[in-house]
Amino acid sequence: MKKLRFFKLKNLTIAMLTSFAVLFLLWLIYPLPKTLAKPETKVFEQVWQTVNENFYDPKLNGVDWKAIRQKYEPQVARTKSIQEAAPVINQMLSELRTSHTRFYTQDEPAYYQLLGIFQANNPDFQKELKKFFPKGKIEYSGIGAFTKDINGKTFISAILDASPAAKAGLKVGDQLLSVEGGPYQPIKSFAGKANQKVTLLIQRKPDANSQENIAVTPKIYDAASMFLEAQQASTQVIQRNGKKIGYVHIWSNAADPDQEKLRGDLIYGRLRNAEALVLDLRDGWGGGDIGYLNIFTAKEGPSITSIPRNGRRYTSISQWKKPVVMVINEGSRSSKEILAYGFKQHKIGPVIGSKTTGAVVAGRPFLMSDGSFVYLAVSNVFLNETQRLEGKGVAPDINVPFSLEYAQAADPQKERAIEAMLEALNSKAAMLNTEARREEGFND
Repeated sequence: MKKLRFFKLKNLTIAMLTSFAVLFLLWLIYPLPKTLAKPETKVFEQVWQTVNENFYDPKLNGVDWKAIRQKYEPQVARTKSIQEAAPVINQMLSELRTSHTRFYTQDEPAYYQLLGIFQANNPDFQKELKKFFPKGKIEYSGIGAFTKDINGKTFISAILDASPAAKAGLKVGDQLLSVEGGPYQPIKSFAGKANQKVTLLIQRKPDANSQENIAVTPKIYDAASMFLEAQQASTQVIQRNGKKIGYVHIWSNAADPDQEKLRGDLIYGRLRNAEALVLDLRDGWGGGDIGYLNIFTAKEGPSITSIPRNGRRYTSISQWKKPVVMVINEGSRSSKEILAYGFKQHKIGPVIGSKTTGAVVAGRPFLMSDGSFVYLAVSNVFLNETQRLEGKGVAPDINVPFSLEYAQAADPQKERAIEAMLEALNSKAAMLNTEARREEGFND
């Protein structure tokens, strides 16, 4: 009896060990079910599937998307956080060789900025965002500086007007070395520090002796309104050689208020008395309707003259008929490139700066389960039915190189644009003077 019990126990043990071995082998061969997968793998699967179902080209630019999944999934499985997984996911997305296709996490300002742009006038998307932004506002603590990594160094590439970075005296071209003794991180370095002084170590020149500490006070940015506020702060009239040159920096072309503000400033507001205009479309974001280009191109409508009680006459024309120049660079993307293309096509004025990035397809964000999102190209875009700018960009009429590293706030592109407007005004004045002399001679 004891011997029989022993054999039964032995057989049970062997069966259990065999089952365990089979399960272990299956675990090695097949991935875990999605319900049991680690968060990074789950997000990876969502991104892959989102692309598979929504990318504008059903053939995925000729990429074997299933093979791409097999290539990158093991790499993501080895990561320990979504921050570690993000570069791997973006490497996967780069295989599609298409703009407007990138994975974003809460550790970068672009995450908040893009969500702020796309939630405007989009109730359905606003409902989706409520899960991650219960207060209804997409906000983050920052200093209003864009950065670019060059040869392992981080440089300030652009600064929002009236931002904490601008007020603290930071300059385009400054190298960011550290924040409070730690590495510069655009979100983490300033999280929870709004309205508190934070010390940045920067280097202004190639010489290491040019290093200095700069105190900056971060603020809470509302991603839905921050670019319009910066646009308003940039708007000014520059007095140069007795001329009045209007200037405005369009940081985002994506929201109707931004466009209406430009039209209002040109026709009724601060720029109405300027003799020429510098329209700066460098950096920031694109998106939105390009219809406001009509303010420079459409046939002139009737002027409107109003006379209030004081008897003074106020006349306005709903278009800008004075000289205008556009400034672009490699940070001008999406609809800004379409505007530059149209600006050149209609010969509105010179386009100055450097070639645009060539990112002209239509994209939209898709939220993932953890609040991260994939910004995905969902529609191809052609101009005049046949012209595709994706991967090509728009070249300026007057190329002005810009060396970012240690630029010390020098802005040769903006300066050349101002010069172009002075030349245009002087040329116009000379022409009017010549016509006046001819008329005088005719009358004599």
